[in-house]
Amino acid sequence: MVTVHDVAARSGVSIATVSRTLREPHRVSEDTRDRVLAAVDALGYRPNRAASSLRRGRTGVVALVVPDIENPYFASMTKGAQVVCRERGYGLVVVDTTERADVEDEEVRALRSQIDGLILASSRLTDDRLAEVAESTTCVLINRDLGDRAPTTPTVTIDEDAAASQAVEHLYGLGHRRVTYVGGPTRSWSQARRAHGIAAAAARCQGLELIELADCAPTSDGGRAVAAEVLATGSTGVIAYNDFVALGLLAQWTEAGVRVPDDVSLVGFDDTYVTGLVTPPLTSVGADLRELGDAAVGLLIDRIDGAESSPQSLHRSVHPTLAVRSSTAAPRG
Repeated sequence: MVTVHDVAARSGVSIATVSRTLREPHRVSEDTRDRVLAAVDALGYRPNRAASSLRRGRTGVVALVVPDIENPYFASMTKGAQVVCRERGYGLVVVDTTERADVEDEEVRALRSQIDGLILASSRLTDDRLAEVAESTTCVLINRDLGDRAPTTPTVTIDEDAAASQAVEHLYGLGHRRVTYVGGPTRSWSQARRAHGIAAAAARCQGLELIELADCAPTSDGGRAVAAEVLATGSTGVIAYNDFVALGLLAQWTEAGVRVPDDVSLVGFDDTYVTGLVTPPLTSVGADLRELGDAAVGLLIDRIDGAESSPQSLHRSVHPTLAVRSSTAAPRG
């Protein structure tokens, strides 16, 4: 059986350096990393994670908690997290809370004794409860920021103000002067940030009337349920809380004979892979979702390993990009 001693001998480094390379590749030089990984591949070495975890007094496992794993937004985020976990020698447990704060709370309580760290993505917990979790657990927050209540808890967020501005300014630039924003769950931090950003961007656009519909379920069924109400506003442009809501609107309108973008232009949020699977392809604003998961795992494992971080490096913001597709056009007439 190939051992760490064999890898060290082949790559010309110490056993400690091999272990460090496999656990913390960012902490060794590129030349050393390449030699060690080449030896690992050539010899077919597989580290014994269980034994390593026992020696370090850790489980070697981290958890990612998401509100809806069926949503491609969280699926893409999980991909990024999984890649970094593998690179740094950790197992990843993914938990779906089905958009329920009580389930999330139960899962967090159950997980804490079984993992080394926790990533909470788009948490549905209250600020008070989330602050308690952040204080008692090694964790990172995605799409949530408690500000002064937990200033040393690492966070990874999307610049929602920039995303909102891009969506509003795109429709305004096409000539739309009445726009409806179909907002998501009121308990969602992302919803609060998006609503704020959209309102601020609309206020900067002279002559633009913004209509806001609140608390739509963040699903395609949620979009279908409010499709008629959105049309009743008389808006020529619509921004949906996420791509799923946008797809529900699009499906319901298509069945009713409403044409997108001839009758109404439609913009989604998150720019998930589903935007190109519908007709017309959906204009959407979003960030690199794998980057969110990648950054969160990196911050978490650094925290687990006791790496020193500056206050600024604890909070990372991912910049969004608007992808213009066929669901938006200048209003007719």
